[in-house]
Amino acid sequence: MSESELYEGQPVERERVVYFGFDEYSVAGQYQGMLQANAEFLKENGNREVVIEGHTDERGSREYNIALGEKRANAVRDVLLSYGVSSSQIDTVSYGEERPAVDGTGESAWAKNRRAVIEYGQ
Repeated sequence: MSESELYEGQPVERERVVYFGFDEYSVAGQYQGMLQANAEFLKENGNREVVIEGHTDERGSREYNIALGEKRANAVRDVLLSYGVSSSQIDTVSYGEERPAVDGTGESAWAKNRRAVIEYGQ
């Protein structure tokens, strides 16, 4: 399946990334509108599923970062559930520091890597 087929029909609002502060996993209020748009799409399309990927920056041990990534993914999942999305439509996974959005060190790179990403499946 091509990438265009995979994402066909996803919400018009293509924003699917929630960023977090250092060592944080609470979803900031600025993401509520974007998450609500994704939730509305999922409720209207009950056959669609998402995987929420939790990520961290490179600081911390591998074990710590896997746990923090999981907390971030679960925090986004919980917001989607609060908007009425079925739990059967959502899976979570933590990649910790293993899949950085950008390479490099320093706050500008780390800030882009501390995130949870909503990935649409079939």
